[in-house]
Amino acid sequence: MILSVSRRTDVPAFYGEWFINRLRDGSVLVRNPVNPKQVSKILLSRENIDCIVFWTKNPENFMKYLGELKEYPFYFQFTLNGYGKDIEPGMPDKKKELIPLFQELSGKIGKERVIWRYDPVLISKDYSIEWHIHTFESMAEALEGYTKQAVISFLDIYRKIKRQMAQAGIRRPAEEEVFQFAQRAGTSARNHGMTTVTCAEGYDLSCFGIRKGCCIDRELVEKLIGMKISVDKDKNQRPECGCAESFDIGSYDTCPADCLYCYASHSRETVNQTAAQYRPDTPMLCGEPDQFDKITERKAESCAIAQLSFFEESLADK
Repeated sequence: MILSVSRRTDVPAFYGEWFINRLRDGSVLVRNPVNPKQVSKILLSRENIDCIVFWTKNPENFMKYLGELKEYPFYFQFTLNGYGKDIEPGMPDKKKELIPLFQELSGKIGKERVIWRYDPVLISKDYSIEWHIHTFESMAEALEGYTKQAVISFLDIYRKIKRQMAQAGIRRPAEEEVFQFAQRAGTSARNHGMTTVTCAEGYDLSCFGIRKGCCIDRELVEKLIGMKISVDKDKNQRPECGCAESFDIGSYDTCPADCLYCYASHSRETVNQTAAQYRPDTPMLCGEPDQFDKITERKAESCAIAQLSFFEESLADK
Protein backbone atom coordinates (compact mmCIF):
# COMPACT_ATOMS: atom_id res chain seq x y z
CA MET A 1 0.00 0.00 0.00
CA ILE A 2 0.92 3.66 -0.22
CA LEU A 3 1.18 5.33 3.19
CA SER A 4 0.10 8.97 3.57
CA VAL A 5 1.85 10.79 6.43
CA SER A 6 -0.35 12.85 6.56
CA ARG A 7 -3.11 14.96 5.05
CA ARG A 8 -4.61 15.37 8.54
CA THR A 9 -1.63 16.78 10.43
CA ASP A 10 2.02 17.69 9.97
CA VAL A 11 3.70 14.52 11.23
CA PRO A 12 7.27 15.45 10.17
CA ALA A 13 7.06 18.83 11.93
CA PHE A 14 5.50 17.72 15.20
CA TYR A 15 5.31 13.93 15.49
CA GLY A 16 8.40 12.59 13.77
CA GLU A 17 9.63 10.62 16.77
CA TRP A 18 6.26 8.88 17.05
CA PHE A 19 6.30 7.90 13.39
CA ILE A 20 9.83 6.51 13.54
CA ASN A 21 8.86 4.52 16.63
CA ARG A 22 5.95 3.07 14.65
CA LEU A 23 8.33 1.96 11.88
CA ARG A 24 10.63 0.39 14.44
CA ASP A 25 7.72 -1.39 16.11
CA GLY A 26 6.29 -2.50 12.76
CA SER A 27 2.69 -1.33 13.14
CA VAL A 28 0.43 1.64 13.82
CA LEU A 29 -3.12 2.07 15.11
CA VAL A 30 -5.36 4.58 13.31
CA ARG A 31 -8.76 5.67 14.54
CA ASN A 32 -11.47 6.02 11.88
CA PRO A 33 -12.34 9.74 11.75
CA VAL A 34 -15.94 8.98 10.73
CA ASN A 35 -16.54 6.09 13.15
CA PRO A 36 -14.10 6.68 16.04
CA LYS A 37 -14.74 3.31 17.67
CA GLN A 38 -13.31 1.55 14.65
CA VAL A 39 -9.53 1.31 14.82
CA SER A 40 -7.31 -0.09 12.08
CA LYS A 41 -4.02 -1.80 12.75
CA ILE A 42 -1.59 -1.27 9.88
CA LEU A 43 1.52 -3.41 9.47
CA LEU A 44 4.44 -1.26 8.36
CA SER A 45 6.85 -3.86 7.02
CA ARG A 46 8.70 -2.99 3.83
CA GLU A 47 6.91 -5.90 2.13
CA ASN A 48 3.55 -4.16 2.71
CA ILE A 49 4.54 -0.55 2.05
CA ASP A 50 5.26 0.44 -1.54
CA CYS A 51 5.90 4.10 -0.82
CA ILE A 52 5.50 6.71 1.92
CA VAL A 53 4.27 10.20 1.04
CA PHE A 54 5.11 12.83 3.64
CA TRP A 55 3.21 16.14 3.84
CA THR A 56 4.89 18.96 5.70
CA LYS A 57 5.55 22.67 6.01
CA ASN A 58 8.61 22.27 8.20
CA PRO A 59 10.64 19.02 8.21
CA GLU A 60 13.48 20.42 10.33
CA ASN A 61 12.81 18.15 13.32
CA PHE A 62 12.45 15.13 11.02
CA MET A 63 15.70 15.46 9.11
CA LYS A 64 17.66 13.46 11.71
CA TYR A 65 15.47 10.43 10.97
CA LEU A 66 16.00 10.28 7.20
CA GLY A 67 18.56 7.48 7.59
CA GLU A 68 15.90 5.24 9.15
CA LEU A 69 13.85 5.45 5.95
CA LYS A 70 16.51 3.89 3.73
CA GLU A 71 14.50 0.69 3.22
CA TYR A 72 11.37 2.58 2.13
CA PRO A 73 10.72 4.50 -1.07
CA PHE A 74 9.37 7.91 -0.09
CA TYR A 75 8.93 11.51 -1.17
CA PHE A 76 7.87 14.80 0.41
CA GLN A 77 5.07 17.21 -0.41
CA PHE A 78 6.63 20.40 1.00
CA THR A 79 4.21 23.34 1.31
CA LEU A 80 6.06 26.63 0.99
CA ASN A 81 4.39 29.97 0.37
CA GLY A 82 4.99 33.54 1.49
CA TYR A 83 2.33 34.13 4.12
CA GLY A 84 3.24 35.83 7.36
CA LYS A 85 2.30 35.12 10.96
CA ASP A 86 -1.19 36.52 10.36
CA ILE A 87 -2.00 33.49 8.20
CA GLU A 88 0.54 30.87 9.34
CA PRO A 89 1.44 31.77 12.94
CA GLY A 90 3.26 28.52 13.62
CA MET A 91 5.71 28.76 10.73
CA PRO A 92 9.27 30.13 10.93
CA ASP A 93 10.56 32.76 8.51
CA LYS A 94 10.19 31.50 4.94
CA LYS A 95 13.17 33.25 3.38
CA LYS A 96 15.62 32.81 6.24
CA GLU A 97 14.67 29.32 7.42
CA LEU A 98 12.26 27.34 5.26
CA ILE A 99 13.74 27.96 1.82
CA PRO A 100 17.20 26.90 3.07
CA LEU A 101 15.59 23.88 4.72
CA PHE A 102 13.89 22.93 1.44
CA GLN A 103 17.27 23.18 -0.28
CA GLU A 104 18.93 21.07 2.41
CA LEU A 105 16.26 18.35 2.22
CA SER A 106 16.57 18.25 -1.57
CA GLY A 107 20.33 17.94 -1.28
CA LYS A 108 19.95 14.93 1.01
CA ILE A 109 17.28 12.93 -0.85
CA GLY A 110 17.23 14.33 -4.41
CA LYS A 111 15.13 16.95 -6.18
CA GLU A 112 12.71 14.40 -7.65
CA ARG A 113 11.63 13.47 -4.11
CA VAL A 114 10.77 16.98 -2.88
CA ILE A 115 7.62 18.44 -4.43
CA TRP A 116 7.01 22.16 -3.93
CA ARG A 117 3.43 23.03 -2.98
CA TYR A 118 2.42 26.67 -3.35
CA ASP A 119 -0.88 26.15 -1.61
CA PRO A 120 -3.43 27.56 -1.00
CA VAL A 121 -3.62 30.76 -3.03
CA LEU A 122 -5.98 33.08 -1.14
CA ILE A 123 -6.88 36.75 -1.56
CA SER A 124 -7.14 39.43 1.12
CA LYS A 125 -6.24 43.08 1.53
CA ASP A 126 -2.64 42.07 2.26
CA TYR A 127 -2.34 39.28 -0.31
CA SER A 128 -3.34 40.31 -3.82
CA ILE A 129 -2.89 38.20 -6.91
CA GLU A 130 0.02 40.48 -7.88
CA TRP A 131 1.63 39.68 -4.52
CA HIS A 132 1.24 35.96 -5.20
CA ILE A 133 2.80 36.30 -8.65
CA HIS A 134 5.81 38.14 -7.26
CA THR A 135 6.19 35.69 -4.35
CA PHE A 136 5.90 32.61 -6.55
CA GLU A 137 8.45 33.96 -9.02
CA SER A 138 10.87 34.79 -6.21
CA MET A 139 10.50 31.35 -4.65
CA ALA A 140 10.80 29.56 -7.99
CA GLU A 141 14.11 31.31 -8.52
CA ALA A 142 15.33 30.30 -5.05
CA LEU A 143 14.25 26.67 -5.57
CA GLU A 144 15.75 26.22 -9.04
CA GLY A 145 17.69 22.96 -9.09
CA TYR A 146 16.08 21.75 -5.85
CA THR A 147 12.75 20.42 -7.18
CA LYS A 148 11.30 19.24 -10.46
CA GLN A 149 7.66 20.04 -9.79
CA ALA A 150 5.52 22.85 -8.40
CA VAL A 151 1.94 22.24 -7.29
CA ILE A 152 -0.54 25.10 -7.12
CA SER A 153 -3.95 25.10 -5.50
CA PHE A 154 -6.54 27.77 -4.75
CA LEU A 155 -8.32 28.25 -1.45
CA ASP A 156 -11.37 26.06 -0.83
CA ILE A 157 -13.86 27.55 1.62
CA TYR A 158 -14.72 24.50 3.71
CA ARG A 159 -17.70 24.77 6.03
CA LYS A 160 -15.58 24.69 9.19
CA ILE A 161 -13.44 27.67 8.06
CA LYS A 162 -16.14 29.72 6.32
CA ARG A 163 -16.78 32.05 9.26
CA GLN A 164 -13.13 32.77 10.06
CA MET A 165 -12.34 33.39 6.40
CA ALA A 166 -15.16 35.94 6.23
CA GLN A 167 -14.06 37.59 9.46
CA ALA A 168 -10.51 37.90 8.16
CA GLY A 169 -11.63 39.26 4.78
CA ILE A 170 -10.19 36.27 2.95
CA ARG A 171 -11.68 34.85 -0.24
CA ARG A 172 -10.90 32.42 -3.03
CA PRO A 173 -9.37 34.00 -6.16
CA ALA A 174 -11.84 34.90 -8.89
CA GLU A 175 -11.52 33.06 -12.20
CA GLU A 176 -9.66 35.92 -13.90
CA GLU A 177 -7.21 36.01 -10.99
CA VAL A 178 -6.68 32.26 -11.28
CA PHE A 179 -5.80 32.60 -14.96
CA GLN A 180 -3.59 35.63 -14.31
CA PHE A 181 -1.62 33.76 -11.65
CA ALA A 182 -1.45 30.52 -13.65
CA GLN A 183 -0.01 32.25 -16.71
CA ARG A 184 2.83 33.83 -14.77
CA ALA A 185 3.44 30.88 -12.45
CA GLY A 186 3.59 28.40 -15.32
CA THR A 187 6.12 30.53 -17.18
CA SER A 188 8.23 31.17 -14.08
CA ALA A 189 8.34 27.48 -13.12
CA ARG A 190 9.43 26.47 -16.64
CA ASN A 191 12.14 29.13 -16.63
CA HIS A 192 13.50 27.58 -13.43
CA GLY A 193 13.39 23.96 -14.55
CA MET A 194 10.06 22.88 -13.06
CA THR A 195 6.78 21.58 -14.35
CA THR A 196 3.59 22.98 -12.76
CA VAL A 197 0.47 21.00 -11.90
CA THR A 198 -2.75 21.78 -10.05
CA CYS A 199 -4.13 19.98 -7.02
CA ALA A 200 -7.84 19.08 -7.05
CA GLU A 201 -8.82 21.99 -9.30
CA GLY A 202 -11.53 22.04 -11.95
CA TYR A 203 -9.84 24.69 -14.09
CA ASP A 204 -8.27 23.73 -17.39
CA LEU A 205 -4.94 25.56 -17.32
CA SER A 206 -3.26 23.54 -20.06
CA CYS A 207 -2.92 26.65 -22.22
CA PHE A 208 -0.40 27.87 -19.64
CA GLY A 209 1.49 24.58 -19.66
CA ILE A 210 -0.13 23.47 -16.39
CA ARG A 211 -1.72 20.05 -16.18
CA LYS A 212 -3.90 18.46 -13.53
CA GLY A 213 -1.73 16.74 -10.96
CA CYS A 214 -2.04 14.30 -8.09
CA CYS A 215 -0.25 14.41 -4.75
CA ILE A 216 -0.30 10.63 -4.30
CA ASP A 217 1.23 10.16 -7.72
CA ARG A 218 1.12 6.64 -9.14
CA GLU A 219 3.66 7.45 -11.88
CA LEU A 220 6.14 8.92 -9.43
CA VAL A 221 5.74 5.94 -7.08
CA GLU A 222 6.38 3.57 -9.99
CA LYS A 223 9.51 5.48 -10.92
CA LEU A 224 10.81 5.47 -7.35
CA ILE A 225 10.28 1.73 -6.84
CA GLY A 226 11.15 0.67 -10.38
CA MET A 227 7.96 -1.36 -10.71
CA LYS A 228 4.43 -0.98 -11.98
CA ILE A 229 1.72 -0.85 -9.32
CA SER A 230 -1.95 -1.71 -9.43
CA VAL A 231 -3.83 0.96 -7.51
CA ASP A 232 -7.21 2.65 -7.92
CA LYS A 233 -8.08 6.32 -7.72
CA ASP A 234 -8.78 7.34 -4.13
CA LYS A 235 -12.57 7.35 -3.75
CA ASN A 236 -12.40 9.08 -0.36
CA GLN A 237 -11.12 12.36 -1.81
CA ARG A 238 -12.92 15.15 -3.66
CA PRO A 239 -14.07 14.38 -7.22
CA GLU A 240 -11.41 16.71 -8.68
CA CYS A 241 -8.65 14.88 -6.82
CA GLY A 242 -6.58 12.54 -8.99
CA CYS A 243 -4.63 10.88 -6.18
CA ALA A 244 -4.01 7.16 -6.08
CA GLU A 245 -5.50 5.27 -3.18
CA SER A 246 -3.48 5.46 0.03
CA PHE A 247 -3.92 4.92 3.76
CA ASP A 248 -3.52 7.98 5.98
CA ILE A 249 -2.18 7.39 9.49
CA GLY A 250 -2.69 10.91 10.86
CA SER A 251 -5.42 12.32 13.10
CA TYR A 252 -7.49 15.47 12.78
CA ASP A 253 -7.29 18.20 15.42
CA THR A 254 -3.65 17.48 16.22
CA CYS A 255 -1.65 20.08 14.24
CA PRO A 256 -0.28 22.92 16.40
CA ALA A 257 0.73 25.05 13.39
CA ASP A 258 -2.62 26.88 13.62
CA CYS A 259 -2.79 27.98 9.96
CA LEU A 260 -5.82 30.21 9.48
CA TYR A 261 -7.12 28.31 6.43
CA CYS A 262 -6.69 24.81 7.90
CA TYR A 263 -9.55 22.37 7.26
CA ALA A 264 -8.12 19.67 9.55
CA SER A 265 -8.68 21.43 12.89
CA HIS A 266 -11.86 22.69 14.51
CA SER A 267 -10.27 25.14 16.94
CA ARG A 268 -7.09 25.94 18.81
CA GLU A 269 -8.68 24.67 22.03
CA THR A 270 -9.55 21.32 20.47
CA VAL A 271 -6.03 20.92 19.11
CA ASN A 272 -4.51 21.75 22.49
CA GLN A 273 -6.69 19.15 24.20
CA THR A 274 -5.91 16.46 21.64
CA ALA A 275 -2.20 17.19 21.33
CA ALA A 276 -1.86 17.01 25.12
CA GLN A 277 -2.47 13.25 24.77
CA TYR A 278 0.60 12.79 22.56
CA ARG A 279 3.15 10.23 23.65
CA PRO A 280 5.89 9.24 21.18
CA ASP A 281 5.87 5.59 22.28
CA THR A 282 2.13 4.88 21.87
CA PRO A 283 0.79 2.95 18.85
CA MET A 284 -1.86 5.62 18.14
CA LEU A 285 -1.22 9.32 17.49
CA CYS A 286 -2.53 11.50 20.33
CA GLY A 287 -4.55 8.96 22.24
CA GLU A 288 -4.87 5.30 23.09
CA PRO A 289 -7.49 2.65 22.33
CA ASP A 290 -9.92 1.65 25.08
CA GLN A 291 -12.04 -1.41 25.83
CA PHE A 292 -14.87 -0.16 23.62
CA ASP A 293 -12.78 0.11 20.47
CA LYS A 294 -12.89 -2.55 17.77
CA ILE A 295 -9.37 -3.05 16.46
CA THR A 296 -9.14 -4.70 13.05
CA GLU A 297 -5.93 -5.56 11.28
CA ARG A 298 -6.24 -4.03 7.84
CA LYS A 299 -5.18 -6.27 5.00
CA ALA A 300 -2.10 -4.67 3.53
CA GLU A 301 0.08 -5.96 0.77
CA SER A 302 2.26 -4.54 -1.94
CA CYS A 303 0.56 -3.10 -5.02
CA ALA A 304 3.61 -3.84 -7.17
CA ILE A 305 2.85 -6.05 -10.16
CA ALA A 306 5.95 -6.08 -12.37
CA GLN A 307 9.35 -4.58 -12.87
CA LEU A 308 9.58 -1.72 -15.33
CA SER A 309 10.98 -2.82 -18.63
CA PHE A 310 14.22 -1.29 -19.85
CA PHE A 311 12.22 0.67 -22.43
CA GLU A 312 9.86 2.05 -19.75
CA GLU A 313 12.79 2.96 -17.50
CA SER A 314 14.34 4.90 -20.35
CA LEU A 315 11.11 6.84 -20.86
CA ALA A 316 10.83 7.54 -17.12
CA ASP A 317 14.31 9.06 -17.08
CA LYS A 318 13.49 11.55 -19.83
